[in-house]
Amino acid sequence: MISKISTATIYGIDGIKIDVEVDISFGLPAFNIVGLPETSVKESKERVRAAIKNTGFEFPNDRITINLAPADVRKEGSSFDLPIAVGILVSMGVINAEKIKGYLIAGELSLDGRVKGIRGVLPITMLAKKEGIKNLIAPGENGKEASVIQGVRVYGATHILDIVHFFRGEQELEVFSSEGDLSLDQYAIKDGLNFSDIKGQAQAKRALEISASGGHNVLMIGPPGSGKTMLARRIPTILPPPVYEEAIETTKIHSIAGLLNANRYLVAERPFRAPHHTISDAGLIGGGHVPKPGEVSLAHNGVLFLDEFPEFKRNVLDSLRQPLEDGYVTISRVTHAITFPARFMLIAAMNPCPCGYWGDTRRACSCSATQIRKYRSRVSGPLLDRMDIHIEVPPVTVRELSVEREEESSETIRERVINARNIQRERFSGKKIYSNSHMPPRLIKKYCILSEGGKSLVERAVEKFGLSPRAYHRILKVARTIADLEAKEQIEESHLAEAIQYRALDKRMTV
Repeated sequence: MISKISTATIYGIDGIKIDVEVDISFGLPAFNIVGLPETSVKESKERVRAAIKNTGFEFPNDRITINLAPADVRKEGSSFDLPIAVGILVSMGVINAEKIKGYLIAGELSLDGRVKGIRGVLPITMLAKKEGIKNLIAPGENGKEASVIQGVRVYGATHILDIVHFFRGEQELEVFSSEGDLSLDQYAIKDGLNFSDIKGQAQAKRALEISASGGHNVLMIGPPGSGKTMLARRIPTILPPPVYEEAIETTKIHSIAGLLNANRYLVAERPFRAPHHTISDAGLIGGGHVPKPGEVSLAHNGVLFLDEFPEFKRNVLDSLRQPLEDGYVTISRVTHAITFPARFMLIAAMNPCPCGYWGDTRRACSCSATQIRKYRSRVSGPLLDRMDIHIEVPPVTVRELSVEREEESSETIRERVINARNIQRERFSGKKIYSNSHMPPRLIKKYCILSEGGKSLVERAVEKFGLSPRAYHRILKVARTIADLEAKEQIEESHLAEAIQYRALDKRMTV
């Protein structure tokens, strides 16, 4: 008897519908899986055989053929265990074939028949909704994650026997629902971090507020101990909550990466990723035999913080150019290419020289001009050009540290950031653009109109600092954000002057 079970596999960040066709026929005992299965899928034969036997059923001593259709799509992962087992039980007559119609099934099996959690349940659920499949049977530990998508009835199974009894009408499976439980404004100061902890550094705080308000990239340059990492670690406390579409996009990526669980089934806050400088280009951008998302994609709609910026390998840093410009990365293989979203704020921190004290008035620099030039050359000009804001973070004096003064809190700064983002959301309504940093040239021309005085000011700055057309556009975007923070309709010369100030390090960094 032939049976057919609907399931799905992950391709990039999306699900692809797969039909698991099971045929049990007379002949020499065999168990074959065809249809481009990867090693993890081929190994499911032993898991399925043991799970069926250990739950009290007699495994058929016949010729079993499993076809995963369409046959030209490569299948990988352990989520095929459960649909294959259910298909065999249907072909054996244990489950009525009519009962399984209208269900999509995915899950991994242990040898005793328990259903274990899998990666990528969210895109699988989104696929079910797109295909018009109303019911999904998933592992119980993935139930909350799958229920984020409305319009699909999500059943959670903990054992294969639960599914057998369910289709026989002998018991019910747990139904998961997240209605009324999808708040995206779950604001809390994480780990006690707050901008009020930082003494002084008013200019750096201002620059990071502008960055958070418009989604701009920032390069911080300063000696060791000046507070660069402290500032960067507190950026999540002033970021606005993501809109629903952003949260779903981010959750899909984290679902595929296996970073979700029953307690964290929706990424309701903007991600903050801080990889070590020894990371490879595949770890940062994504890759592998079966491409997986890298740090730039895990930071999608959030922050990617690269501390000790020049210590990263040159090829790793240069691989950031395309995602910074396009908002996505494409990983190509011989047989296929996969695109992952990667729209993030890049926050980078570096010392001015190898020893860290070049330009410090209190401590002498021990580096030669050649060493400084070599150190700075690790950050290429094209990458530096893609940083919207460059700021110097000088060391804080003991006097500033000892002053008992109330510093502005993250909550206060965040209110201003949210107000600026609301202005941008209204401005770009219906365009799938959520901040000023994502404006293409045609929208820059529309929303960044300058007065004659403003045009003259920018022209002089471009000529003086030798800025590229890209840097010119980034100045306009930053100026637009500064105007939004003041709720101004027009970009004024003072906004432009401040935006230009944040490019003043262009020349100094290339010396």
